[in-house]
Amino acid sequence: MRSIWKGSLAFGLVNVPVKVYSATESHDITFHQVHAKDGGRIKYQRVCTECGEVVPFQEIDKAYDSDDGERVVLTDEDFDKLPAAEKHEIPVLQFVPTEQIDPILFEKSYYLEPDSSSPKAYGLLAATLEQSDRTALVHFTLRQRTRLAALRTRDGLLILQTLLWPDEVRAAEFESLDDIEKPKQRELAMAETLVESMSGDFDPTEFTDEYQVELRTLIDEALARGGEKVFQVAESDTGEEDAEVLDLVAALQRSVDAAGKKVPAGSARGKNSSSKDSDDEDDSGEGGQKKSAAKKSSASKSTAKKSTAKKSTAKKSTAKKTAAKRPAKKTAAKKSSGERKGA
Repeated sequence: MRSIWKGSLAFGLVNVPVKVYSATESHDITFHQVHAKDGGRIKYQRVCTECGEVVPFQEIDKAYDSDDGERVVLTDEDFDKLPAAEKHEIPVLQFVPTEQIDPILFEKSYYLEPDSSSPKAYGLLAATLEQSDRTALVHFTLRQRTRLAALRTRDGLLILQTLLWPDEVRAAEFESLDDIEKPKQRELAMAETLVESMSGDFDPTEFTDEYQVELRTLIDEALARGGEKVFQVAESDTGEEDAEVLDLVAALQRSVDAAGKKVPAGSARGKNSSSKDSDDEDDSGEGGQKKSAAKKSSASKSTAKKSTAKKSTAKKSTAKKTAAKRPAKKTAAKKSSGERKGA
């Protein structure tokens, strides 16, 4: 496993350095869209519905359509103005009884590994949660999105589970449930007897995804059999992107953008933590799109000014002069780097 986030847990006055890992992964077999006749991969281009031109990925922004039919375009600069929790810290907000958290709120799970030569504070927090039978509610910022999460223990290991916000759970309002007749006592007794006869201890290893097993068998048999449905893959790069990898490209770009946002050297948090994002989940590509070279140059200059704010006036002046002399070189370097990473 590779860590996707690095920072610390803020437990009162206790600071617990941790690394975050995705706790789950999908075992589903993935497929590509192909031309049935010759097995060639299906490609597509991003075409603007207004001008009909093919739009480069770095020129794509996000937009919101209102109920009145108006569309507002938002840039990275707009999203940077939004409030977000501390990116390198997971603050504990409250400790609540575990049974009070409805399982419907649980979203994705992450493992927390101690990131310190002396993990005593980590063990203390894990033991405290286990003995108190309570769950810690925390704020967790990943990919520019602040989430509510539950921090609990599992065999001495701290587990972080992101939670849905209350308004993300739909209300169950079904008229068909209004006139259900209350079960008779005899019916309840018979149902309880059936439940008792089928009861047992839960062992997840006893259950198998039969569909995926049979699907793998089907693929292996088709490969062994050969024939007109099996093709040798020898495609050249056409420069276009697969229809299925749009989300992957966006996720990789998010990782590149996040890696480029360095914490100032003078920051106390920057000495012990860094932010690493990977293609984890199913996120909708927030803040992950590349922008034009001009926007990149502007963002780079803004970041450079902020990172040198704590330095001396003489260093500030030197940095600004250097930046003023070489704007084209910075822009060209960033563009070249973006092209290599996108490839």
